[in-house]
Amino acid sequence: MFSLKKLFGKDDKFFDLLEEGADAANTSVTLLGTYLQHLASGASPANLDDFVQSRRKEKRVRHEMTEALSKTFVTPLEREDIEELSFALYRIPKAVEKIVERFAIYPGKIPHAAFQRQAELLKVAADAVVFMVKQLRGGTTIERIREANDRLQYAEGEADKVMLELLKQLYQGPCDAKELVILQEIYELVERAVDRCRNAGNVVVQIVLKHS
Repeated sequence: MFSLKKLFGKDDKFFDLLEEGADAANTSVTLLGTYLQHLASGASPANLDDFVQSRRKEKRVRHEMTEALSKTFVTPLEREDIEELSFALYRIPKAVEKIVERFAIYPGKIPHAAFQRQAELLKVAADAVVFMVKQLRGGTTIERIREANDRLQYAEGEADKVMLELLKQLYQGPCDAKELVILQEIYELVERAVDRCRNAGNVVVQIVLKHS
């Protein structure tokens, strides 16, 4: 077991910011699921401002992290680890916001059912990231991190398979060229958001392995 408190001393600021960043990323993923549920029920979709606010919160957290690091005496290696994780977390809500922006300008009725499984896997990945980040505060074992990372890697692998199946249906379906291009881009954006979660999880694994 290791504890990053040995690296940062008694100051919990870094843990607070990392966890806040992970929660903000997870919130954006949850909002995407809600957005799709509203589409499925025929209700008006969630306000896009919610996604913008989630991404802005993540950006604020990142800026606070950069400021805190500049004022704290830590080794350069540890500073780089935290900066890398902070950036990885920031990229998740940014990716989700792009997905919803495409939904908002989609010329027609969004095939919400096609995105449902992707959104579910994205949520599994985001939940795993939150768990992994929150393990850093009190110390953890590499076994617990690996178990969570296994869930994350499974979600990422399944998301790849789902995207390929969706693309297969798209290529063999009756949709016109414009619709094919648009839907392909959105499928890939959702899959990329899962990749962003995987990247954040990989950073946590690297940190734990380094200090285990």
